[in-house]
Amino acid sequence: MLSQLGNKSVYYIKYFLYFCNIKRRLQRYQLIMTQFQTLLYYCYSPIAEAEQFATDHLAFCKSLNLTGRIIVAEEGLNGTVSGTKASCEAYMAAIHEDPRFAKTEFKIDDVTEPSFIKMHCRYKSEIVHSGLRDKTIIDPNKKTGKHLEPEEFKNMINDEDVIVLDVRSNYEHNLGRFKNAITLDIENFRDFPEKINELAKYKDKKILTYCTGGIKCEKASALLLHHGFNDVYQLHGGIIKYGKEAKGEDFEGKCYVFDNRIAVDVNSVNPTVVSKCYNCGTVTPKMINCANPECNEHVTQCDDCGEKMQGCCSDACITNPRRRPYDGTGYYVKVPQPVKMSMK
Repeated sequence: MLSQLGNKSVYYIKYFLYFCNIKRRLQRYQLIMTQFQTLLYYCYSPIAEAEQFATDHLAFCKSLNLTGRIIVAEEGLNGTVSGTKASCEAYMAAIHEDPRFAKTEFKIDDVTEPSFIKMHCRYKSEIVHSGLRDKTIIDPNKKTGKHLEPEEFKNMINDEDVIVLDVRSNYEHNLGRFKNAITLDIENFRDFPEKINELAKYKDKKILTYCTGGIKCEKASALLLHHGFNDVYQLHGGIIKYGKEAKGEDFEGKCYVFDNRIAVDVNSVNPTVVSKCYNCGTVTPKMINCANPECNEHVTQCDDCGEKMQGCCSDACITNPRRRPYDGTGYYVKVPQPVKMSMK
């Protein structure tokens, strides 16, 4: 049949068939490259016998061949897990089938490989360490700031009577933050309650809080309300959801995540880089954990300094005999540290 067509027509037909074949191969490749997912979620919901639940839940996650990190407490669940799409779907279905966690919202990322190497599920006193355990004062199931969906948040952040408040730690907001956001000098979220007095001057403003996935804002906004801030809001689903639903507009830099990706892109509208290398001051979006396990500090570090410093934040860390080999990523599997009997 092709012989009955002109040479030009035959050429275009062959080119079209070749293009279709390439397209099919590309689609298959993309399918292979995105066969894993990473789920970020939390749920404030009372769990009886939470310590036993953590043990049982770990066994369940391992049965699905998931990797990740989950914190279980009497007040609920906080986790990031990763695995095949089938395993992640089975996990989400199981969580939603439990009446205690039916309201759980999952932030889903397609990834080329699992975002963790091992599976951990640990019992702790809180699902996010804040020190705010008195439910007569703070109970996210009863009173928190008003939840704003990403588009609502985007429409409010530039209003004159609005203060955008980042409730995350220094290493997180140094890597990326919303334009004009107020940041706090805190090493850990448990330091947030001590900063309330610094925010008192904003009591007559609308306070819009945000964090990575929303979990910290549940307690931060509740604490602000407790201290007399009357108009308090929180970004529902955090930065991660904002990136997916509002394209991350006006979020500057990258978002720190608690898995081996370390940082993820958020802004696809007007992206910028705001973080600088801890060692030389060069603008860089890359964050690492110091290769010295006794330090393990989160720092932004450019590739040149990474090679020069072998993934360490200082000369003292380079000479530490327990320094881990640097592979260019700055992510290391957590290894149990020896117990200091004198401290114990």
